[in-house]
Amino acid sequence: MTNRMKLMLAGLITVAGITLAPASLARDSISIVGSSTVYPFASVVVERFGRNTDHPTPRLESTGSGGGLKLFCAGVGTDTPDITNASRRIKASEFQLCQDNGVQQIVEVLIGYDGIVLANSVETEPMELSLRDLYLALAKRVPAPDGGEKLVENPYTTWQEINSDLPDREIEVLGPPPTSGTRDSFNELAIEAGCRSVDWLAALEDKNESRYKQACRSLREDGHFIEAGENDNLIVQKLTKSPGSLGIFGFSFLDQNRDKVQPATINGYEPTFETIGSGAYPVSRSMFMYIKKAHVGVVPGIPAYLKEFTSEGTWGPQGYLAERGMIPAPEKVRAEQRKSALELKPMTGDEEL
Repeated sequence: MTNRMKLMLAGLITVAGITLAPASLARDSISIVGSSTVYPFASVVVERFGRNTDHPTPRLESTGSGGGLKLFCAGVGTDTPDITNASRRIKASEFQLCQDNGVQQIVEVLIGYDGIVLANSVETEPMELSLRDLYLALAKRVPAPDGGEKLVENPYTTWQEINSDLPDREIEVLGPPPTSGTRDSFNELAIEAGCRSVDWLAALEDKNESRYKQACRSLREDGHFIEAGENDNLIVQKLTKSPGSLGIFGFSFLDQNRDKVQPATINGYEPTFETIGSGAYPVSRSMFMYIKKAHVGVVPGIPAYLKEFTSEGTWGPQGYLAERGMIPAPEKVRAEQRKSALELKPMTGDEEL
């Protein structure tokens, strides 16, 4: 008995190299998962795509960057997502997971930039913070206050204990969970960068990598950093009820809620379109979209969706996503990424992840 006959007896069919159950053939809309930061941008594209084309409106879910990539890399077939959004680049371990599960051809598209902001209620004075302040406030282990090259469990409970210029107010920061790309980016761009401002800790990376990671890449778990879920709007709501707290979320949520919250400056820079786009604002990051090439031609509409997302009227400086707070990539980068998307050029595996 041939493999095809066995599949037919089992109620399965193969289309374009993908083995599907008959029920899954009914899916005629694109399935998109991923980052809560990218979600508000993707939701606008999804809405316009559904309204202005003959294709059904794609199904879009906010699962966090890590959660989305896990679903995306689970395998090939219409019971898995076609596209995942991420507020950070795919990790080498995630790329390998995809390969191990048969997701061999992944198209990567850099869609724009975003800044991670720390904000508090407009009813409280704005904060002026440094990366070092953030590290000392939020890291799990920090240099001992009495000096010496030793680490201790974070003893700081107020901002003024860290920096006498800061308010005598309890450290309480609401932020995303470990599945969030915002959390990954914040750890790297804020906590690790602040850690490296301590000379002997920066030197540890080459001398003792495990100790370096312990010092520079872990957030405290004693109640001063509070995981508030993937919903950035919920963090904004909580800040209005707790004026002394700070919240961590994407720039677009700040831009949409300036009547409720205000940003802290970090290393002297306020998050703006200009400072994020230029890289002057230290906690800025790239946003990505990943497409499962094997699903093109099986699930209808994927090339048309990519054409809509990468048009200048969508992601360009005058596009509707810029109006929503996304910082466009430079013109040359947009042209390269549009070409990669429309030609469905897969990653080679040689990228620096």
